[in-house]
Amino acid sequence: MTGGGVYPALAVLQALENKTEEVLWVGSRSGMEETLLRRYQVPFKAISAAGIHGIDFLRLPKNSLQLFKGWQESKAIIHDFKPHVIFFTGGYLGIPMSAAARNIPSVVFIPDIEPGQALKIIIRSASNIAVTTDLSLPYIQEKKKVKVTGYPLRKEIKKWGRKKSRAHFNIPLQAKVLLVFGGSKGARSINQALMPILNKLIEEMHVIHITGVDNWDDIQTIKKTDGTLRFPRYHAFSFLYEDMGAAFAAADLAVCRAGASTIGELPYFALPAIMVPYPHAWQYQQQNAEYLVNAGGAEIIEDKNLSTELYMKITKTISDKQKIESMRKNLRELAVGDAEQSIANMLLEVGQNARITGGR
Repeated sequence: MTGGGVYPALAVLQALENKTEEVLWVGSRSGMEETLLRRYQVPFKAISAAGIHGIDFLRLPKNSLQLFKGWQESKAIIHDFKPHVIFFTGGYLGIPMSAAARNIPSVVFIPDIEPGQALKIIIRSASNIAVTTDLSLPYIQEKKKVKVTGYPLRKEIKKWGRKKSRAHFNIPLQAKVLLVFGGSKGARSINQALMPILNKLIEEMHVIHITGVDNWDDIQTIKKTDGTLRFPRYHAFSFLYEDMGAAFAAADLAVCRAGASTIGELPYFALPAIMVPYPHAWQYQQQNAEYLVNAGGAEIIEDKNLSTELYMKITKTISDKQKIESMRKNLRELAVGDAEQSIANMLLEVGQNARITGGR
């Protein structure tokens, strides 16, 4: 397994449990990937990688050297591990591995609606391609390789129901609950827009706030200096692992970025959302948000308008019971419950065919 989509890959790995002899995860030397994988006791190898699309011209030689180094490291891993099939989920890490593994069957999962630049390269040699929604089909030439599977979710995400999750956070069942999050590193602009209106919000609702690890210290400073916050209704966390499913299940409305995971998680939990696409992520997050908006399950606020529009949008939406229920209904129609198993079966089939034909 290799790529930037850690959580969907973990979900597929869980679906493969006891169905495959050996798995090796190939990841980057930076970030929280290796630390997270220790929690799952997954064997891990790191390689070098770097982007080449849209970067400063002066950085191009260094990044190209990193990719070459990653290609050499990938060849060594393939030589030692001898995989029957490789699973890619995105990120520039996959480029050196796919170049080194040209003769090895592969399955690619495209998390966003539009494949990222790295995946556009990797899918050219893929044996099979899995996508979250059929809106991805126009971006793929060889459509016969493609299967619409939905977005794979980890089993610990899916174990939570509303009653259990409300009890977990000590929130009454009848209370209104807002979930605010911005991905594993958080979203500074969302956090900055939330804090000035937090006192007014918690007069009407509980707020579960996933600040992101990078923003946790800022939030703690505010909590210490602002004695007016009524903290029993404000539930702040830097990051949630197994309990993120509880946050989804407990909430009536979310405010969040529009990363790829949201087009799987929000429909699964039928959780209406106010989406704030990250403005510097090409058009990937905008497309993800529009997918849910067009289905009637979400609304959009532009990042630049957060400070002026967020409070009114939250209170107006969460107070409209008829609208919330309609959004929930629309999201349920998008939900796919067994995406991880569909992709796992795809990997098993490709791997078994590789064994029969000699693997390469």
